[in-house]
Amino acid sequence: MSYTDDAVLAKLSTLAETQDSIVTVAQWIMFHRRHADRTVQIWLQRLKDSTSHKRLNLIYLANEVCQQSKARHKEDFLVAFSPCIAEAAATAYKGAPQDIQHRIRRVIDVWKERSVFEEPIQAAIEARIQDLDKARGSVKPGFGGAIFGGSSSLPSELASLAAPQQNVTRTQLSAKTSISTANQDYDKLMTPGVDVPSAPVYAARLNGLLKTLATAEGAVEQSVKARKALVGELQKILDINKKALAADEEQLATFKNRKVEADNKKRDVEFSIMQGLSDQDASGPNGAPDHSAPEPDMPEVEALTPPSMGADEPQAGEAADDEAQWSSEIPTDTTAQQASGSEVPANLATHYNSLPTTLNGSKRRRLDSGDDFPDLGGDDGIDADVAEMLRRDSSGGA
Repeated sequence: MSYTDDAVLAKLSTLAETQDSIVTVAQWIMFHRRHADRTVQIWLQRLKDSTSHKRLNLIYLANEVCQQSKARHKEDFLVAFSPCIAEAAATAYKGAPQDIQHRIRRVIDVWKERSVFEEPIQAAIEARIQDLDKARGSVKPGFGGAIFGGSSSLPSELASLAAPQQNVTRTQLSAKTSISTANQDYDKLMTPGVDVPSAPVYAARLNGLLKTLATAEGAVEQSVKARKALVGELQKILDINKKALAADEEQLATFKNRKVEADNKKRDVEFSIMQGLSDQDASGPNGAPDHSAPEPDMPEVEALTPPSMGADEPQAGEAADDEAQWSSEIPTDTTAQQASGSEVPANLATHYNSLPTTLNGSKRRRLDSGDDFPDLGGDDGIDADVAEMLRRDSSGGA
């Protein structure tokens, strides 16, 4: 089907609230994207003449076309829809049942999430919907902070910026079309080297160009006024925040100084605590003397020296006599070594019978004392075998 106004109207008339229907019509429209401006004009007029349900379908169609165009990086329909999409959304939203209004708000929410339109266009759409809600006295959550998503609202400090910003958005949209038309008409007539028509036709076209330029001039002038108002409100907020910033910086410096002062004081207190530890060991916790019970005395330890032996321990004089006897009884004559073998043991036995047990003045006992050996009974004599062995050893040695 070739592109005509009737063909576009026919496609829009067959539009139904199904995905297949919306996708089919959107593909046909996008195929003829060189006629994007004309298609959008027909679409807008059809939306104004339709019922609420048909308007919702047309909003769905615009959503499909715009998102597909953005995904394919084809800006024709995005540029064509931008000047009128806010008006179209407001027209479809106004007077619609609550469920349809909820669906339209959901579509606008998707545009916001996916950045389908530029930020000023999106802001203008939201402003128009919010104005309609205020007119009905039922402001719905979503606009003013988190778009369609929560209960947060615009901060009170920025409330004065809402109206100037919305005015700037509106004037910018209206000026955009006028500026584009005026530039095109000017290039056609005033660019050097273009074909100049006859004088009467040329005069008529120049007259039309003047009107177009005047329209664009008025639109830009309104935009300038709106932006000046917005800048004035921004300047007020800026001045307020500059004063608040100076006060905050002064308070910050105060708290920094106080922090240093408190830190120094803490160090002094800790140092005094460390100095007072030794004093507190000798006194109570508040400096008073410590009246606690005294520590017990060290227990007595038993001496490690052996107990006295009584009568058996020799006196100092007796020890000296024993040492003298010991030195006198040791034989010095070497002739004792020349005695026979039978005499040597006897002599040695005589000398060693009085050998002291210890030296250097310590305890000693005499071996010849009969009291040191207990009485083991009568002696029956030596064994006969032992006596015979001793006799043989003696005779053999002799």
